[in-house]
Amino acid sequence: MQHAVGAPLPPPHGPGIGHVGRPYQAQHPGHPGQPPIPPPPAGRAHPSRPPAPGHSPPPAHGQAPPPGHAQPPPPVPGQAPAPGWSGTGPTPPAGEAGGRTGHVQLPPGGPVPLPVPPAEAGTGGATLAVLLIGPAGAGKTTVAKLWAARRRVPTAHVSLDDVREWVRSGFADPQAGWNDHSEAQYRLARRTCGFAARNFLANGISCILDDAVFPDRPVVGLGGWKRHVGPGLLPVVLLPGLEIVLERNAERSGNRRLSDEEVARIHGRMAGWYGSGLPIIDNSTYDVETTARVLDDVLARSIASPPAW
Repeated sequence: MQHAVGAPLPPPHGPGIGHVGRPYQAQHPGHPGQPPIPPPPAGRAHPSRPPAPGHSPPPAHGQAPPPGHAQPPPPVPGQAPAPGWSGTGPTPPAGEAGGRTGHVQLPPGGPVPLPVPPAEAGTGGATLAVLLIGPAGAGKTTVAKLWAARRRVPTAHVSLDDVREWVRSGFADPQAGWNDHSEAQYRLARRTCGFAARNFLANGISCILDDAVFPDRPVVGLGGWKRHVGPGLLPVVLLPGLEIVLERNAERSGNRRLSDEEVARIHGRMAGWYGSGLPIIDNSTYDVETTARVLDDVLARSIASPPAW
């Protein structure tokens, strides 16, 4: 019997077959006066319904499947079972949800505590957070990079100027003047650096940050760094003479180069660090390697006797 194309097919008929979505009792009414036949247990054929021609019933638990019966592939060690297969496989290691690999749990970064004094000269293998302060042209970034590279323990360098310049569109250039927009970006960059330092320290990596922090703005400067990093932060001031700062600033390019008037004004404000109790290094006559070595000695003394700030 053929049906026209597009015409609806008649509903199926026959014992034990009903429409999709009909209740089980409606599909298996049973005999008059008898309760409806309960549904069969999972994995077993209905007792009143013979298996369809060419179809083998699933094997009982513990028995081998009949010949020609498709079975799922065995799980590969270290991998999750194939989709749709609920067989038992190797339990994923702790911290690797779903058997995925490559996820490494890192400890959360908290406030940096005071470092433990090393048992050798210099900072040795101490894990510590350092804030190198100084005016533009003092050599903060160059010295910080060398000091971090020469340590025999993992040490990272984070420059606040580099982090501020992550903002490409809408960057508040300090050369255009200090306003609410530039201060907001400065605060955001400092907080980002603080998060980075805490995460490095929590994972056993020391961190040195550099920033031009003014002594006459403790809330936005040194106090902010202490809030974002923690009480274990060790500040050191790098303050060469004005003529040296002007010389080094002249070698800069882009928005890192300031006018001589601005450099002199910043240097004058930095002089307020004298008498603050923070260690100060005058590197006017030091090369970069000597300054990095002096910095390490100063930090070793700061670990043994932390400055009050």
